[in-house]
Amino acid sequence: MSERTFAELGVSPPVIDALAKRGIVAPFKIQTLVMDDALAGKDVLAKSRTGSGKTLAFAIPIVEQLETSDPKPSAVVLVPTRELAAQVTEETADLAAARGLKVASVYGGVDLRRQAEEAARAHILIATPGRLEDLVTRKMLSLSQVKIFILDEADRMLDMGFLPQVNKLVSRIPKERQTMFFSATLDGQIGLLARRFTRDPARHEVESAAPTVEEVAHRFIMVTAGGKVQVLADVLTDEDRGLALVFVRTKRGADRLVDRLKQRGVKAVAMHGDLTQAARQHALAQFDGGKVDTLIATDVAARGLDLDDITHVINFDPPDDDKSYVHRVGRTARAGRSGVGVTLVMPDQRHEVSRMADRLKVGKQFEETTGHKVAPPMMVYSSRRGRRRNSVGARR
Repeated sequence: MSERTFAELGVSPPVIDALAKRGIVAPFKIQTLVMDDALAGKDVLAKSRTGSGKTLAFAIPIVEQLETSDPKPSAVVLVPTRELAAQVTEETADLAAARGLKVASVYGGVDLRRQAEEAARAHILIATPGRLEDLVTRKMLSLSQVKIFILDEADRMLDMGFLPQVNKLVSRIPKERQTMFFSATLDGQIGLLARRFTRDPARHEVESAAPTVEEVAHRFIMVTAGGKVQVLADVLTDEDRGLALVFVRTKRGADRLVDRLKQRGVKAVAMHGDLTQAARQHALAQFDGGKVDTLIATDVAARGLDLDDITHVINFDPPDDDKSYVHRVGRTARAGRSGVGVTLVMPDQRHEVSRMADRLKVGKQFEETTGHKVAPPMMVYSSRRGRRRNSVGARR
């Protein structure tokens, strides 16, 4: 939490009251860092992981700067997934209502015409790139009077291949606007994109020096193919926990695991891209509401999930790379709370997972929880004069 109050940051009494009704009485660090520049209408680049309070860091400045007489829409927030669109809309709606503003969301899986009608009546529009491009291309919605543009989870947006749609949409928004980027990283292609879309931006960063979430207790459990599901069921039933998010590689694997857990007395729901929007929303509502405390999800389906009560993230299938591990376990230990990250490791995955753990500075936890030493870095040979390098490219 920050030492400054919302009032000291310049937030109006109606919005402060709306926040208080939700039990939010003090800003988080990212909100404190961003607020002065954002309320002043400056462009902002914010490096902050999911769960750090970033939604309010842009939602509050939007509702404070807009008036009921402004064009509709006057603000657009682009997000990578349907689930995140719904969550950002929910988090913004009561703040907007406190100032007489309307919010709408547009995303796939819902009737296009109905969404277009709702979007045309809203001051603030929360959208996924594909659906918003559909509306604009069909001339069902205009972005010609937008004056605030937010790109939320910009790194995920690029990972998911949305850059072409983002470019097209930004070209339809007036150049005279306020632009704010929120991303887990501001390097590489994200940095280039930010420089193209912003003007003299203020840069703010809230990021642990460690490459993963420090509050997470990392555990690795050796399993066999035949006993893997039972080990998962034991973790889910034997531990004192809140909500558990279980990651699998495939959509079929998610559905199959729900059935196999049910046979062992564990109730779970699946979340993946083959479900209808109604089914996805129903699964998320059951999980968020605590009716079902285990959600089985693929990486893509879990993007955008922003729930504070996830205490356990379990990698039923280990992630493909270091970044995916960080994003996965980052779904727990939200807002300063502790959390548990559990990875189930098959014998043929032991060396690869141990190296990943070592690179992420949790190799000690791997050794303590599995009883196996971290494998030495893999040696590869460069095609250039046969120079030897380890798996992260250091010369030997």
